[in-house]
Order: sequence, then structure tokens, then C-alpha cells
Amino acid sequence: MLTQLTVDNLAIADHVELFFERGMSVITGETGAGKSIILDALGLTLGDRADSGLVRHGADRTDISAVFDISNIPNAQAWLKANDLHNDSDLDDQYECILRRVITSEGRSRGYINGQPSALSNLREVGEMLIDIHSQHEHQSLLKKETHRRLIDEYGNLKKQAQDVATHYKSWSDKAQKLEQLKNNQDEQDARLQLLKYQVKELNELGLTAEELPELEKEQQSLSHAEQLLSSGHEVLQACSDGESTVQSILSHALHTLDALPVKHEALFEAQNLLSEALIQVDEATHSIRGFVDHFEIDPTRLQEVDERLSAIYQLARKHKTTPEELPALHQSLVDELKSFEDGDGNIEILTTETAELAEKYLTTARKLSQARIKTALTLDKKIAGQLSELGMPSVKFITQISPLPDNIFTRNGLEDIEFLVSANPGQPPKPLNKVASGGELSRISLAIQVVTAQTSAIPTLVFDEVDVGIGGGTAEVVGRLLRALGEKGQALCITHQPQVASQGHHHLFVSKQTNKKETHSKITKLNKEGRTEEVARMLGGINMTEQTLAHAREMLSATALEI
Repeated sequence: MLTQLTVDNLAIADHVELFFERGMSVITGETGAGKSIILDALGLTLGDRADSGLVRHGADRTDISAVFDISNIPNAQAWLKANDLHNDSDLDDQYECILRRVITSEGRSRGYINGQPSALSNLREVGEMLIDIHSQHEHQSLLKKETHRRLIDEYGNLKKQAQDVATHYKSWSDKAQKLEQLKNNQDEQDARLQLLKYQVKELNELGLTAEELPELEKEQQSLSHAEQLLSSGHEVLQACSDGESTVQSILSHALHTLDALPVKHEALFEAQNLLSEALIQVDEATHSIRGFVDHFEIDPTRLQEVDERLSAIYQLARKHKTTPEELPALHQSLVDELKSFEDGDGNIEILTTETAELAEKYLTTARKLSQARIKTALTLDKKIAGQLSELGMPSVKFITQISPLPDNIFTRNGLEDIEFLVSANPGQPPKPLNKVASGGELSRISLAIQVVTAQTSAIPTLVFDEVDVGIGGGTAEVVGRLLRALGEKGQALCITHQPQVASQGHHHLFVSKQTNKKETHSKITKLNKEGRTEEVARMLGGINMTEQTLAHAREMLSATALEI
């Protein structure tokens, strides 16, 4: 529910602060006084487009805030929490949603939700859960068939079913498109499949693993230098232990010389220890080299095998324009692509089956939606007919025409076209709304549709902007009662020129324009009982207010309870 609207420097309004309550609040005033400012301000907080021309002349910016009580709007609470825009700073404010819009004189615009900067799309999305605006201009949208479908789905609580249909349609459409592309490119697909089979077979035969290549290259290095390795090994053994004057014999003689000294000198102990360690190291090195020489074999056959294996690997890598190290990953990629061709989106037979299954799911869901729409349309037609009768149009016949689409025609919106038809006079065939001759008739038909569909709206705040244009007398009184009934279920704001409608409100806001030599201001005042009487009298009698019009106004107001 809308609880507060604050407007600074919008059009001719310098500062307006309004507080709203449950029930029906009527907004009246002379033409041009600025009644539309309230509607414009609300629209801007809900993400409407803006330009610098809205900023009051001489001001730097327009600043608008709308405060909503969302304690009874769980979907709005969930949306704010999911988008991390909820207000949890204070327990008293946790069920409050504040939409703010700032527009500068340079034309820049910013939006805020609960004090946090937010995209206009977010303002629009959450705003759709908080408030629903019905205007005289909505007659134009009611001429469009997509509006008719939307109203049927909203009235019948079918939006979830309609979304399911749209989801199934997208799944089927995407798969059908892939199938069509596959059929249109069959030759290319077959060629690609054959190439994949050949390449995978070739790489399977190679059987290269990621670990094999470095091991082969290491082995090739060893085998190709086998003679040099053996020769060097024997040469080292000769120097260390097998020759006439070896490292071992020289070190042993040095140690023996030190041991034979008649006097042990402390300075020579360290040298003696180092020589002992060196002899041990030489012995160990000699043992290692002897083991290598005794067991290492020159194997030309194995070397040839390794060379041929590496050659095959390098050749296949060049063929695929990659490095030998990347061949295993390429192999796996081609295997996966081939599997996709044979088991999924590359297989026409499988894809055809999957497309048919998705089509059946779509049809099942869409047919259920069609049945629900037909049932809803019958109820809606009856309700609207009753409202038209109350609005002085008992002979008008209202029909929701649901026309099945040709077979095999799928759409994201279902299997039918939906259009509102009207027969304005007995004996005349029903025609689309845009063929209704009289603008006054269209106004009343539009109002009946809006009032009926609003009764089932989950949105707590409904705004009606001069929807009673072209209606007067007893019919206007009926309109007032209808709008009052809507207000009693939640909150209704009604901008009106009709005294019969204004007298039905639980609350009354009066808009006036004040002009001096320098500036023009729009002022909005909440009227008390006496003020309401004078305003309704003005609406009844024009400029010259007489005691008779005042008495008439008091009579109209006394017929309704002023509080809810």
C-alpha cells in the first residue's frame, strides 16, 4: 500500500508531501491545476522515462520518493531480499519499500530502492508488484490483442501456466532449430562426421598418453649416446681404480704418509680427515660407475623403435597443426565431438525424437492453458456484462473470442488467439473493440474491463486516472460505487472530474494552482468535511456556488460513509 509521496520541483510543484491511507482517495481540482503531477510522480518512481523538461524552472533537480507498506506483499518482500535491496536496518522499517527517483536539469536520471542505487528496470519490476495504474489512455492498450491475452491470464490466475508454456516453447523451438539446421547442412555434417571418425581412429591407433612422450624423448637421448656413455664410463674407472696410477692409490699413499709421521701435529688432523672422506667418495663413485658399465647395453634395435615411435608422433602433430604435447588433449576433444554427433545434437534420428518429445510436452501444457483460458473467459464475459449493465449499457454484448491456431502452429503464448469482441446493439455481430463507433461507448466498456480485472488483482494499490471521462449522471454514480468497493478491498486513488465519483471517496485531496507575478505553484490539500462539501458543490455548479448546490453536495456526501 502507498503510504507517502514526496515531490520536490516537479513541473509546477515546488514541494508536495502527501500521506495516503487505505480506502478510496479521490483527487480533484480545476483543469490545469496539476492533478497529473501525482500520476507523473508515481510513474517516475516506477521507472518511467524522464527528461530535463520535468524539472521545475529554476531548480537544479527533481526529487521524488514513494513509500510503500509491503507487509502484505510477500512476493515484493522476496524480490527485495533476493536482490539484496531489502530494508532490515530497523524492525519498524523491514516491511517498507522506498522508491526514489532523481532527475537533474541536465537530463541525468538516477533511481534508488531503499536508499541503494538501482537500475530503472528494477524500479519497474518491483513497481509492478506494488501499484497498478489505470488511465484514460489505457483505452488504447485495450485495443491490442496482446492486452486481452494478458488480462485473461491475470484474471484467471494463469500467469504461472502461461510462463510454463513459454518455457516449454523455448525448449522445443531451440531443439527444432538445431534439427532444421542439421537437415539443411546434411552434406557438411556427414563430411565432418566421416573426418572425425578417421581422425579419432588414427589417434586411437597411435595411443599416445601424456606421460609417454617425455619418457620416449629421455630414452632416445640415452640410446643415441650409448657408445659415448660406455666409453666415458670405462675411462673414469681407469682413472679411479683400474689404472697404474689411480686416484684411489694416490689418496691411499697420501693418507699412509700422514699416518707414518713420528709426530702428530694438530694442524694436519683436518687434512687427514678430508683425505679419508675423499677416498670414501671415490670408492662410492667407482662402485656406481662400475654398476652402470656392467649393466648398460648398446641396443640399436630399441633405438630404432624409439626413433620410429617419436617420428610417428611428430608427423601426426604436424598433420593436426599442433604440438606433440597437445596431441592427447586434441584426441580427447575429437572423441567428445564424435560422441556428440553419434549420441546427441549431431544425430538426426536422436534429435528428431527429442524434438518430438519436447513438442508433446509443450502441447500438453498449452492445451491445459487453453482449457483454463476458455473457462476464465466465460466467467470474465459474464462479469463484464454485469458491469456494462450497471454502467447503462445493458444491450451491449461482450465476448472473449478464443480462436485456435492452425495445427502445428506453436507460439510462446499458446495455441490460440484471444480478442475482445463487442456487439453494441442487438442484432449486430460482435466486432473487435477498435471497431466500436462511439468514443463514449469505448470509455465505458474500457472502464468495465478495468474494474472487473482489478477486482482479482494481487496488487494492493490501484490508481484510476480520469477513467470516468465521457460518463455522467447516474452512470457516474455507479462508477463511484465500483471504485469505492475496490478501495475497500485495499487502496484506490482516483483522479476525477465527476462529483458523483468524488463524493464516494473515503478521503479527498484537492489540487489548486496559485500564481503570483513571479511563479506558479501547485498545491495539494487534504479536505475536511466542510472542504469536501465546497469542492463537490464546485464540481456540481461551476463558478457560481449557490445554497442549492451546497445542499446537493451535502446530500451526496451524506449518502456515503467518509471513513473506512
